[in-house]
Amino acid sequence: MDTLLSYETLVAVAVTTAFAGGAWLLRGVTSGGALAGFVVALALLVTTGPGSFAVLIAVFAVAWLTTRLGYRRKQTLGTAENARGRSASQVLANLGGGALFAVAAYTTEHRILLLAAMAALAEAAADTAASECGQALSDGAYLITSFRRVPAGINGGVSAPGTIAGVVAAAIVGAVAAAGHVVTWRVLPVVVGAGLLGTTIDSLLGATLERRGILGNNGVNVASTLAAGMIALLIGR
Repeated sequence: MDTLLSYETLVAVAVTTAFAGGAWLLRGVTSGGALAGFVVALALLVTTGPGSFAVLIAVFAVAWLTTRLGYRRKQTLGTAENARGRSASQVLANLGGGALFAVAAYTTEHRILLLAAMAALAEAAADTAASECGQALSDGAYLITSFRRVPAGINGGVSAPGTIAGVVAAAIVGAVAAAGHVVTWRVLPVVVGAGLLGTTIDSLLGATLERRGILGNNGVNVASTLAAGMIALLIGR
């Protein structure tokens, strides 16, 4: 048993190292971001299994592809992500909530917390896709609190292309979670719906607390992913 456990641990470390290294080579994350991604990936793989690891890959793929969509336009707007990728703080702000719920599910044996974990990851993917696609495909956006037209990339701004991209991203993450048997297909609407409600909270916080300098972008991301998880728990029981 000890030998098997050691073997499984070594495999988990090898797989997550390869994932983090690949993300760094693709310039999806900085070296610090790769380390943070390794920690998150290892936590998900060890506590939840390959299904949640597949979800993490889906989240990364969505973020990587949408970030590169219209990158030169985003540079002109001054909203482009660092060309070296997301930092450790950004990775943890977006993915830490999902990992936290997954670890809690493992330690408490309350599997419903996996629903919260997947909703948090769906929110992270949806928020990134909405923001990146909105900046790449929209000439402008509307402030969620007043519906006043604002430039694309403004905190709290929403657009039709961004909203559609967010829905698609949340659906992809939810479908991968269900296909990987992390959650059942029956609760797929809960994962997607909670993830999208989390992105709405993200936009509201961006339009209010972030614009006033009370919360930074990372703080907003932490709050919105945790909110998505809590919403999933409330509506998924």
